[in-house]
Amino acid sequence: MTVPVSDHDLVSSPGSLITRDGQIQWAGLLLGPGTPYGVDRQGLTGWADLPGLDSGDAARPTGHGSWPGARWSQPRTVTAGVWLLPGASADAAHELLDAFVRATPVEDGEQWLAVRLHGRTTGVRARVTQRAVPTDRQFATGGVTRATVQWVATDPRRYALREEVLSLSLPQYGSGLTYPLGYPLDYGTPAATGSAAAVNSGSAATCPQVVFTGPVTRPRLVNHATGRALEYDLALAAGDRLTVDTQEGTVLLGDRASRLYTAAPGSSPEQAFVLRPGENRLEFRAADGTPAASARLTWRSAYL
Repeated sequence: MTVPVSDHDLVSSPGSLITRDGQIQWAGLLLGPGTPYGVDRQGLTGWADLPGLDSGDAARPTGHGSWPGARWSQPRTVTAGVWLLPGASADAAHELLDAFVRATPVEDGEQWLAVRLHGRTTGVRARVTQRAVPTDRQFATGGVTRATVQWVATDPRRYALREEVLSLSLPQYGSGLTYPLGYPLDYGTPAATGSAAAVNSGSAATCPQVVFTGPVTRPRLVNHATGRALEYDLALAAGDRLTVDTQEGTVLLGDRASRLYTAAPGSSPEQAFVLRPGENRLEFRAADGTPAASARLTWRSAYL
């Protein structure tokens, strides 16, 4: 199932203010068509580019070339030219500039930078690294100026606006035939298979969050598209929640107590458990459990 991003939090939700193509939302500030912040005709640079790559290639000591290793994208740098267009009022010029400066401070934490192009909104988590506001004659006389703002996203993937949700239950036997038999035959309720497909519609692997809910013993989730599995040697009582953040590599019981040490020998490193582009066939299993046990995944499709 697909769950739309809530619009109650304009700062933490990517693109919640965007209504038309060409608009940019940085945290709670909206730029582009229909706003007093016009985007320069050159638009954004670095938004759809492939960032630089870090390579794990190793030189062959006794032959030509290298042994191919893993390749990982470097942080994404995005730059925009923004026209401040306050109109004729001097007060409006000050207010517009003040709002722009307040929205682009130096901060440690990342926020959503979202862009809508041709009907699709994607976003990155980023921080402002540069802001230039020329106070030239044009600004002094009319309050109009072409500012420049630059962001760096430590995670270079651009994420879909919508968050996807998939819940799996443990396999269950069907109810079987009902006696006395009638025709056509009633084979009862189909069994739960414990398997389903998670679809990443983007072009890059994405990191899901996985929540195991009890009662269940030794929960195990396998992604057959990658051959990776998450498995934890512990028992969850009814209502207990084990949250696995594959982006951060954390395993928390009740959102506080770390249970990273309970990973079973066959479990993959949390940050290696990803959803590849396309369909990922998932399978939820356990040593013991009831129909109330579940594995719930949330993710956003990712693009590079």
